[in-house]
Amino acid sequence: MLDVPIYGRIATLELFRPHGEAQDFLFIATERYKFCVLQWDAETSELITRAMGDVSDRIGRPTDNGQIGIIDPDCRLIGLHLYDGLFKVIPFDNKGQLKEAFNIRLEELQVLDIKFLYGCSKPTIVVLYQDNKDARHVKTYEVALKDKDFVEGPWSQNNLDNGADLLIPVPPPLCGVIIIGRKTIVYCSANAFKAIPIRPSITRAYGRVDADGSRYLLGDHAGLLHLLVITHEKEKVTGLKIELLGETSIASTISYLDNAVVYIGSSYGDSQLIKLNLQPDAKGSYVEVLESYVNLGPIVDFCVVDLERQGQGQASVELQGIKGMWSLRSSTDDPFDTFLVVSFISETRILAMNLEDELEETEIEGFCSQVQTLFCHYAVYNQLGNSTTREFRTEWNAPSGYSINVATANATQVLLATGGGHLVYLEIGDGVLTEISYLLCALGDGHLLNFLLNLNTGELTDRKKVSLGTQPITLRTFSSKNTTHVFAASDRPTVIYSSNKKILYSNVNLKEVSHMCPFNSAAFPDSLAIAKEGELTIGTIDDIQKLHIRSIPLGEHARRICHQEQSRTFAICSLKNQSSAEESETHFIRLLDDQSFEFISTYQLDPFEYGCSILSCSFSDDINVYYCVGTAYVLPEENEPTKGRILVFMVEEGKLQLITEKETKGAVYSLNAFNGKLLAAINQKIQLYKWMLRDDGSRELQSECGHHGHILALYVQTRGDFIVVGDLMKSISLLIYKHEEGAIEERARDYNANWMSAVEILDDDIYLGSENNFNLFTVRKNSEGATDEERGRLEVVGEYHLGEFVNRFRHGSLVMRLPDSDVGQIPTVIFGSVNGVIGVIASLPHEQYIFLEKLQSNLRKVIKGVGGLSHEQWRSFNNEKKTVDAKNFLDGDLIESFLDLSRTRMDEISKAMSVSVEELCKRVEELTRLH
Repeated sequence: MLDVPIYGRIATLELFRPHGEAQDFLFIATERYKFCVLQWDAETSELITRAMGDVSDRIGRPTDNGQIGIIDPDCRLIGLHLYDGLFKVIPFDNKGQLKEAFNIRLEELQVLDIKFLYGCSKPTIVVLYQDNKDARHVKTYEVALKDKDFVEGPWSQNNLDNGADLLIPVPPPLCGVIIIGRKTIVYCSANAFKAIPIRPSITRAYGRVDADGSRYLLGDHAGLLHLLVITHEKEKVTGLKIELLGETSIASTISYLDNAVVYIGSSYGDSQLIKLNLQPDAKGSYVEVLESYVNLGPIVDFCVVDLERQGQGQASVELQGIKGMWSLRSSTDDPFDTFLVVSFISETRILAMNLEDELEETEIEGFCSQVQTLFCHYAVYNQLGNSTTREFRTEWNAPSGYSINVATANATQVLLATGGGHLVYLEIGDGVLTEISYLLCALGDGHLLNFLLNLNTGELTDRKKVSLGTQPITLRTFSSKNTTHVFAASDRPTVIYSSNKKILYSNVNLKEVSHMCPFNSAAFPDSLAIAKEGELTIGTIDDIQKLHIRSIPLGEHARRICHQEQSRTFAICSLKNQSSAEESETHFIRLLDDQSFEFISTYQLDPFEYGCSILSCSFSDDINVYYCVGTAYVLPEENEPTKGRILVFMVEEGKLQLITEKETKGAVYSLNAFNGKLLAAINQKIQLYKWMLRDDGSRELQSECGHHGHILALYVQTRGDFIVVGDLMKSISLLIYKHEEGAIEERARDYNANWMSAVEILDDDIYLGSENNFNLFTVRKNSEGATDEERGRLEVVGEYHLGEFVNRFRHGSLVMRLPDSDVGQIPTVIFGSVNGVIGVIASLPHEQYIFLEKLQSNLRKVIKGVGGLSHEQWRSFNNEKKTVDAKNFLDGDLIESFLDLSRTRMDEISKAMSVSVEELCKRVEELTRLH
């Protein structure tokens, strides 16, 4: 598996084989109008760039339906539809090399799909388009390469199904094209026209099954997989048949591999490897899922919650004052641990698994049970207490004047610290020295030192120091997935592991662990015994350094989510597709238990009413905590909702109780808790409500003041008296609430036309925004401006092309953060994107930013993406109006890739920066601990 950076959002990815070549080439076009042709080199296992270029034009309107890139089946040319009314051609010469590109005018402006036809003497395209009366048609054109123009093609077909939006070119011997509509499927060629009706659906993807193109798999918007068969007698098409096979994830791409095995790539759910069976299962499905590949996208909303769940499959007992723990086996070749040795301040107790898989106390001869044990381990030749008779074998005593403070060992070696900086190393029996990658030394103040150990000289080199906590650390090795890791037990438990010859740190979701040892018993395989204050727990550890993902099937689409700590619940706004045609969707507010994730209460919204926003908050002079939900009535005849509601719920005995409701004159896009009141964004207005007590003791929301002046106020964040608004089209504006006057006024705004997708407040003066061209930017409040005009302008201070459509920012962290560690003071914001990316944006101190910016510029010279695409160009802020270099943003993924470089490359960068490799590693490793 090859993992290489591509500096661009891929718009087209096509395999082709030029004349005279023995292998396929890969054509990639990006959404920034760059393209490259790549060839796989089997000897070096690398992708080699064969061609690259820029296909952007100074004039032209980018296509609404996305870029289309296609390759002539006979490899005579590559075709690109990038701008309305233009078809770009990149011809091949007779040696398979690309020649200079040119444009051909295309009469059809609203193009839905373009494909090359098979079996044509001249390169021929088929165009599916919509005219200005919304009717849909197909036309064919021959590409005359010499004249650089189109010639009318062999056939056309007018007035197709109004939902026709996908073309499938059919290979020889049949040739022609299949046109997929919402209610019909049509086969069309110069001498045939066949159509069949289908159940209304939107086909998202197709995959060819046979080389002759007689069978196709079709995946629709609901995840249903159909088989389309072209019936034919020799080369004459006689009809079409379609059959439902079963259900998969909603397919974005379908690849038939071989032997009835198919890969379903999905942007809307988990991608899947499936098998198509000859006989249906009990539910009538021919689809069997062999494997699933997790996809979090599209992330429409998320919340950051510390649920302190301690993992699954645990057993715990109360034991006070544990000072150490070790697991032992009956014999060296025993696959499972039998004994758990637990050391206390003045005694040592031995626990063993009995026949009922319970821990009970036992004895091992040779153990001094009246004293605290510092360390124990089974050794080679069944030593450290003979396995059967458990008799005492041998001992080693520290020299006079020294006492053993810390000890560790494996089956063949012992390492002791006897105070005063002395280490004593012992070999067990005639055991062989096994190589250690690293030596770790834990200090009493929560710092960890690691060294490289030279086995020949015994010399310790490459000293590195990291802060893992504030309390003394104890270290213990354990195995997970056949790899050795180290567990550092302290107030911030951490797993230390090695990957690509570098040490990495992964936080454990436990608080204050004092001791830990591996305990791989028959009843608890691959487990750890963990001692916390007054408690002994046996549990398992998940995959290291992975986001732990648990999928909760809801059976419907969740659009908004919110957590309420007091009631230990989540509330979601969700919708369910109904089978009846009249009322296609029903929307709900659902209450879920935050441990089991089961629905425990439901409130059904009105017909056509959508849940748009949700918030957990409390109000002034009221001790209760409420869920507030903002809705909109989305009526087919209205361009923009004119009516909505704010619903206020309380959770009583696990049930949603509606306390009050307030009608609004539009969609409630956003809700914020604000100075003990409720701030709502309703269409183009920001509205503040106060929580009033009626004479009868009931509560109601009462309008206090508002602010007009937005096109659509979609995203709102607040801090103190400041309100930051992200507008549909008018970028970011800053409002202030004036208590004395009871009014909201505009203080400043960004005058650029950004179509916003999310906003967040980073600090008092700097606000973060994301927009629909996949860019991030920051603006700064200019309080010190000399004139009203300067003070009224939000200054753009940071710009960056993320390449992701961000739906939500939230303050928080995915890892436990120590206040006194080097990175503990760095504030972070998490974002979620349509593609399922979870990312972190960290606000760095100026000195650190300058240092890392220099490192980034040096890394750009060393780490090259495939296809010669430039990292600098890719990260430049880009929309229809401008392209400018990224500023005040750094690419954390690029910077962290320093740790994966070879030592030679690291030395190269170290020299350029005049900073030691060790210091660079330390600074970059600190960053990795932010996420």
